[in-house]
Amino acid sequence: MTASTDREQQIQKLRQLIQDIDCGMFTTVNDDGSLHSYPMSMSDEINFDGTLWFFTYAKSHKVNEIEHHQQVNVSFSSPDQQRYVSISGRAQLVKDRDRMRELWKPELQTWFPKGLDEPDIALLKVNINQADYWDNPSSFKPQTINLLTPSHL
Repeated sequence: MTASTDREQQIQKLRQLIQDIDCGMFTTVNDDGSLHSYPMSMSDEINFDGTLWFFTYAKSHKVNEIEHHQQVNVSFSSPDQQRYVSISGRAQLVKDRDRMRELWKPELQTWFPKGLDEPDIALLKVNINQADYWDNPSSFKPQTINLLTPSHL
């Protein structure tokens, strides 16, 4: 099996784990090292290249934190299915209007009343490094999906 095929299978497994969980807790690091978590709705499924996308306001506190510390965590849980996923990666702010149009979904209107016409709207792109998951109620040991390529290790 090639590394490319293995990576594709790992991304597919991660998609399956979070496919029916819309909202995750997005955790950033403040300058003093403290952690802040925010509920965030995913804008799309995990891309083929191992990225997550979230809409945000460009001038939000979490964006300020990401500009100083790109390392983030996004956790998803489905207690009724005994499924828990913790994704670590690097986040960056993206202001690509075409990409926003591609990812927009009507449910986001709740947080962005003017839709894509919000003057401060932007995207957070999370490049996934690793995901730990628990999907078996009889085991406390996580399974790990590593999406870092050898050049990123």
